[in-house]
Amino acid sequence: MKHSTTQQTRRGNRGPARRIGRTLALVLPVVLVLSGTLAVTRVNWSGNPSNSVLTASDVSTAGGASRSVVRAPQDLLRDRLLTQLQDKDPGVVLTHLQEAVNGHPSLSEHCVSIARALGRAAVRIYGASRAQSYARPVCDTSFASGVAAGHS
Repeated sequence: MKHSTTQQTRRGNRGPARRIGRTLALVLPVVLVLSGTLAVTRVNWSGNPSNSVLTASDVSTAGGASRSVVRAPQDLLRDRLLTQLQDKDPGVVLTHLQEAVNGHPSLSEHCVSIARALGRAAVRIYGASRAQSYARPVCDTSFASGVAAGHS
């Protein structure tokens, strides 16, 4: 028995699967990077829900005064409660403050400043002694400290 002297090597005969694999290995990372970059430009970073595509003109006017200012929830709550203080007694307003904080725990860190502002406003509206009569332990008695600050 004689063995064949010609050796067939698999290395010299690389098929189409190997070429496709190499092409994908080179092209796929480029496609992924480009698609990721395009996805980031489509994210609404401006906070304006009407237009989710950020364009070059948006970037140039981002610091301009043409944009409307979105107010923080704690500022809206403070203004609403100060308006209610004009029509209702501070006890009712403090109850609304406590309900708002209980309903939205993220407002709890602003409760002290809101209660102090209500206390100062109550002194201007009702006078120091009458405003102090409504004080109760909402937000660590911050309303009472606001009354004291508004009185002095």
